[in-house]
Amino acid sequence: MNKTFAPFSKQSFHGINFKNDSIGDWLVRVVVIPLIMLIGFGVLTLRLFHLTIVKGSYFRDLAHNNRIKEVFIEAPRGKIYDRKGLLLATSQEVVNKGKPTHYKRIYVGAEATAHIVGFRQIASKQDIERDVCPTLLKPNDWTGKTGVENLFDCTLRGIPGKQLAEVDAHAKKYTVLATVPPKQGTPLTLALDSELQQKAYDIIQNNAIVTNVSLDLTKHHIAVVATKPDTGEILLTLSTPSFNPNAFESNDKKTIKGYLKDKKKPLFNWVTQGEYPPGSVFKPVLAVGALEEGKIDKSFEIEDTGTVQIGPQVFGNWFFLQYGRKDGMVDIVKGIRRSNDIFFYKTGELLGAEGIKRWAMLFGFGQNTKSGLPEADGLIPTNFWKRETLKERWYLGDTYNLSIGQGYLLTTPIQINQMMATIANNGVHCQPLLEKVTSENKNRLVKCTSLHLKQETLDLVHQGMLGACKSGGTGWPFFTFGARDTTATNSAKIIRPIDIGCKTGTAQNHKESEKPHGWFTAFAPYDKPEIVITVMVDSAGEGSSVAAPIAKEILSYYFSRTQ
Repeated sequence: MNKTFAPFSKQSFHGINFKNDSIGDWLVRVVVIPLIMLIGFGVLTLRLFHLTIVKGSYFRDLAHNNRIKEVFIEAPRGKIYDRKGLLLATSQEVVNKGKPTHYKRIYVGAEATAHIVGFRQIASKQDIERDVCPTLLKPNDWTGKTGVENLFDCTLRGIPGKQLAEVDAHAKKYTVLATVPPKQGTPLTLALDSELQQKAYDIIQNNAIVTNVSLDLTKHHIAVVATKPDTGEILLTLSTPSFNPNAFESNDKKTIKGYLKDKKKPLFNWVTQGEYPPGSVFKPVLAVGALEEGKIDKSFEIEDTGTVQIGPQVFGNWFFLQYGRKDGMVDIVKGIRRSNDIFFYKTGELLGAEGIKRWAMLFGFGQNTKSGLPEADGLIPTNFWKRETLKERWYLGDTYNLSIGQGYLLTTPIQINQMMATIANNGVHCQPLLEKVTSENKNRLVKCTSLHLKQETLDLVHQGMLGACKSGGTGWPFFTFGARDTTATNSAKIIRPIDIGCKTGTAQNHKESEKPHGWFTAFAPYDKPEIVITVMVDSAGEGSSVAAPIAKEILSYYFSRTQ
């Protein structure tokens, strides 16, 4: 039988204790938690005190500055002028929705003056890192990349202005507090004669020359440079084909890409960077060197035998090779006038390869002319150079080739112009200048050095060059030359004959399939030179037929204009 409990029974609770007797729990609840809360409140109080009292002014300024924005205002770039005050480059303010946004550079001369004036582009990271101008470049600033835009960038750049503006929470300007206006860049006046420059460009583009050969000038690399011999000022420097610098200003990517891919290299400056054998325009260097060192004198003569043989090699005179004729007995004056190779072979042999190098360097070959534009140095070959570079010894034939401006010799058109200017200026060499010379800056800019040449040397070389552009010489386009009356019906009529000193040159092209390079260099007027011009036409033919006609049209314009 199952045992059951009564509905109610009396139980003992003496084993259960309802009293909390844990000291640890009591301490946590009564001491620790309140203490933590007190410490936290203290820390917050101290932090609030620090932020509002100790650092209050700092954070008020920070908040204020966050509300005030400094905005830079672009400075208009300095204008560029030619020697007569004609504008070549200026800055035009661009307005968008009634508000000016930036300045755009306008190049007035475009293709005609592109290589000398240059162009701008947005500054690269390297441009910014290497910037040494007083007003430093910032990201997205524009800077001069080529030509005088690059060379005189610090001067042309100007000083940006500043504007303090109060902005709202979205950083949108709504109140202008103060403005510091920008300062325009300093204007620059070049020695360049932009009218003469444009005329030279038009002559080439329009094939506006009189010559005895079929020739399209637009299909050749052509370099033209003209300077004032007494100061070194560059009146004209033209390289074709050319480019439009405005395409870089407007960031015309398609046009720019076309320039970069063009095999004619329109961005390349053939005046200062083109390296060519000079041919006979180098002969005056030998003439001066041999006369100065006493290797020859005015009575020294060589018989033109048509050719000279050295072992298996035969070196001929151009007159004999082309026409089967000889010049007879040749002295220094006739040698220059007729550009007689036989005379200069023998003169070069007397002077020697080292002597030729010495005088070439004295005239500025093999080195930068310090024009300020990017330049190639060219090359004056020597025995040492040939052994080191080609692993071959130097032969007499190398000296013969060097004597007539051939072989391994390389020069630039501006170097030839500098040589001719030194001879025209009675042996005084003036460093080429891009800036116009005035009475105020002459002492600072003009840097001339005398080569201390004998007057007899200069007289003999001058006489040879005078004869070169007269009947019987090699510069046939100038046999009748002078100023013309451009206002008359017959504009070709000469109203004032002008004598010039000149030298033609035809340099063998290293590409056998191509025609030779044509050279011509001259100074005028002969008695008192005021301009020296040099023309080089790449792979086009004889200098007298391709380069001299260009120089004639340019000089004719120079002496015929009214101002």
